Amino acid sequence: MLKHLNSNSLQTLLKLYNRIWNEKVFPTSCQRAIVIPIAKPGKDPHDVGNYRPIALTSCLCKLMERMVNARLVYCLEEKGALSPFQSGFRHHRSTVDNILLLETCIREAFVRNQHLVSIFFDMEKAYDRTWRYGILKDLYQVGFRGNLPAFIQNLLKTRVFQVRVGSTLSRDFYQREGVPQGSVLSVVLFILKINDIARQLPPTLKGSLFVDDFQISCASANMSTVERQLQIAIRKISDWTNNNGLVISNQKTIGMHFCRKRGLHPDPEITLNGVALPRSFISSCIRYIYLSLNLQMTFHT
Repeated sequence: MLKHLNSNSLQTLLKLYNRIWNEKVFPTSCQRAIVIPIAKPGKDPHDVGNYRPIALTSCLCKLMERMVNARLVYCLEEKGALSPFQSGFRHHRSTVDNILLLETCIREAFVRNQHLVSIFFDMEKAYDRTWRYGILKDLYQVGFRGNLPAFIQNLLKTRVFQVRVGSTLSRDFYQREGVPQGSVLSVVLFILKINDIARQLPPTLKGSLFVDDFQISCASANMSTVERQLQIAIRKISDWTNNNGLVISNQKTIGMHFCRKRGLHPDPEITLNGVALPRSFISSCIRYIYLSLNLQMTFHT
């Protein structure tokens, strides 16, 4: 519908957006959403944890968010504020960057007869746990002042949503934590917040991010060195997540040990969140950024 507005209507809409921007007042209608639960394919539909919430918000608000998002992304890239480890939702970057980086590291380790151990972290409800004040703090540290951080502060205020199943609407629920469901800006704000996690890595380790898909790897001819370097990095990463309101799942974090003669060498012993991970956390196959990867370096969709 918005695409078919005439020039007069577009000018009126632009005046409305400029007023919201300059007066730093956010319409309450933009803070409401209708959430529709969609069952995850192949999962038990009787388990409420197997549904993905899809939030429907005002189209007018989404359009303005897209305008602000374009400005925010441009400024972040111009300032060089985003980590080079991050490939998610950035111009001229994609999942291919992360996959090629990991594959290159593994093949280099094979050539040098080294062990390479890669850890794939899983963050529990990362979007819902994102520290809102931390986002505003990060915007300030990057150098944003004036209307843009004020707009985002208003965007991050308590959101109201209802759940719709069929034609039935629930009562109002309130989202006081995390980035807003259904917001165009949510991904970029989350990327900004998680930006510093890659800076916890020592120079001896490699890593990559695709939004919240975080992977680190270490290669050495000595497994004790690999284990020690990974443990130092994991401790720093765990401290950072604890200080920023995020939680790494011990159960869903997976490791892979790449080696030409893997059966002759023990897998590393890793501690996460103060708990020793079981040997079974080292897997022979993992689903990484929409692809399945195994120890034979075969990728499947």
